[in-house]
Amino acid sequence: MSVKEATQVAPALVRTTLEPPRPAKRHRGWDEVPRWQIYLPLGIYLLFTLIPFYWILLFALRPAGSTSLVPWPMTLDHFEKVWTERSFGTYFQNSVMVGVATLIMTTIVALAGGYALARFDFTFKRAFMLGLLCSQFVPGALLLVPLFEIFAEVRMINSLGSVIIAETVFQLPLSMILISNFIKNVPYSLEEAAWVDGCNRMRAFRVVVLPLLRPGLIAVGSFAFVHSWNHFLFALMFLNNQEKQTIPVGLNTLMSADSVDLGALAAGGIIAAVPVVIVFAFIQKWLITGFSAGAVKG
Repeated sequence: MSVKEATQVAPALVRTTLEPPRPAKRHRGWDEVPRWQIYLPLGIYLLFTLIPFYWILLFALRPAGSTSLVPWPMTLDHFEKVWTERSFGTYFQNSVMVGVATLIMTTIVALAGGYALARFDFTFKRAFMLGLLCSQFVPGALLLVPLFEIFAEVRMINSLGSVIIAETVFQLPLSMILISNFIKNVPYSLEEAAWVDGCNRMRAFRVVVLPLLRPGLIAVGSFAFVHSWNHFLFALMFLNNQEKQTIPVGLNTLMSADSVDLGALAAGGIIAAVPVVIVFAFIQKWLITGFSAGAVKG
């Protein structure tokens, strides 16, 4: 190659070396979905979800007798009415007591039972697990008559303790299964290392395993709290005194055969929903982690 040809080829080689390679044209794969096919169903679902909430807010905030589709001028008369005249302050306090007590009892008992299922082998373990699973197919209405007879014998009718015990028993099977699966995901070698360092089983569980179970415990506890907060049948059957009733029963008293106070009913529904929304807003991260981890067998 002559000097002249080399001087003509050299710049082309330099440009080819310095220029980055052009990306190949990307073709849409079969597994890729256009964004509108994702956003459209989500938007429709969000619309159908938010419209009932807006409708409840509309009835709760607009004056009685108004037919406006915008809650203006806004009023809090319906909230004041249900909180004072309809005793929703007492209902709210009773629901908090039932929900918190059910949360604590369910978490403690399910933690002990879940650890036994995850770490020990005993006779009829498979049959016991099958019984726990089958118990989830039994509706709560079938338990009303036997539970009522039991609580009547021990004189616990018209006591919040009867509702707390019934809610705890009803929540235990699922809670034990979730916590046992979550404990299986914790390596057994961590407990063995703690034993080698001088810890007994209880201390090893408290120091090593229990901190790792926080998402699972939050998931189980929140599920028990929300279910006991919203459950209607047990409170209706076991609580006769109005001062002992909970919010779901209180909402039922706002409806009669002759008329329904829509404004008061909407205000009561918001009072019942706000605590649950606040709880889930704070524990959302741990809740998703706990349920996803508890659903996987270790």
